[in-house]
Amino acid sequence: MERVQIAGVITVHNRKQKTIACLRHLFNALDTFNKGSSDHAAIQLKVFLTDDGCTDGTAEAVMEEFATRDIKILKGDGNLFWAGGMRLAWQAAVDEGTPWDYYLLLNDDTNVYDNVLYELFQADEWGFKQTNRHGLSSGITCQPKKPNEITYGGFNFVNRTKGRFVMVMPNGKPQPIDLTHANILLVHHTVTDSIGIFNKGFRHRCADWDYSMTAKRKGFLTFVTANVCGECEYDHDSGKDEIQKLRKMSLKERISYINSPTRSNHDYLLYVRRNLPLRFPIAFLVRNIRVYFPSLYYHITSFRGVYKG
Repeated sequence: MERVQIAGVITVHNRKQKTIACLRHLFNALDTFNKGSSDHAAIQLKVFLTDDGCTDGTAEAVMEEFATRDIKILKGDGNLFWAGGMRLAWQAAVDEGTPWDYYLLLNDDTNVYDNVLYELFQADEWGFKQTNRHGLSSGITCQPKKPNEITYGGFNFVNRTKGRFVMVMPNGKPQPIDLTHANILLVHHTVTDSIGIFNKGFRHRCADWDYSMTAKRKGFLTFVTANVCGECEYDHDSGKDEIQKLRKMSLKERISYINSPTRSNHDYLLYVRRNLPLRFPIAFLVRNIRVYFPSLYYHITSFRGVYKG
C-alpha cells in the first residue's frame, strides 16, 4: 500500500488542555484512516509543534501523552503569535528534507472528526480533476455540538472592490474558494515548493487568507471539504461589537488596542496591499477613521449595511 507522508504544522501558547484534545482527535483520525479500507493509502504523520513560550507545561504534557507518536517540538519566546509560530514549525518541516507529500496546518483549538483525512483527500482529488493540479484543501468546521453553525473553512468574494465576501457553506461536494482559513488546511507539497510558506510580514492574522490568494495567482486553487470535518468555536467579537468597544475607549487605549499583534491593523493592511492593491488607499483611510473617529466609522459602516440586526 502506498505511503503518504504528511507534516503536521501547529503552534501553541498556554492552552494545554485544548492542545492535548486537538492532538488526541488528530491521532484518532489518523488511526481510523490507516485502519480503513484497502483502497486508502497509509499515512505517515510527523507533527511539528511550536511551543511559543508556554508556561503551563504544554510541551511536557504533549511529550508524556504522545510518547509513541512522531512529534518535534520547536521553542518560541512567546512573541511569535499565530503566523510566526506556524512559520517556525512549517519551516522546520521543510528544512528536515523529508519528501513530504502534504503539509497539514491545524489550529490547536480545533478538534477534527474521524472523517477529516478522507474529506481533505477527497477535496484535493476533486480540485486535481478540475484543474489538473493539486492545491489546498480547507476543512470546514462548526461550533461544538452544532453541526449547522459553520465557523471556519473559507470565503468567496461577492465584491472584490469593496472587499466583501461570504462564507461558503458545505453542500456535499468540494467547492472552490477565494480565501481560506487554516484551522484545518491540507497543502500539497507542490504549492509550498512553488510559493514557500506564510509570508514573513504577518505576525498573527490574515496569513492564511494571503496564502490562498498568493497560491491562486500561481495557479493553485483552494477547495473546501464537502462536509463538516471538525469543531472549532468561533469566539471573536463581531465587527459591530468590536467597534462599540472601541467607541468606549480613550484614544490612547484605542491605539494600544489596534497595535497589539492579535488585533493589528498592520496584518490586515498588509493582506490588502498584497492582494487587493486598488483597495489599499480606501482601506488605509477607513482603518484610521476607525481608530481616531470610531463613532463616525460606526455610522458610515451602518449606513453601508455592514452591520445587520
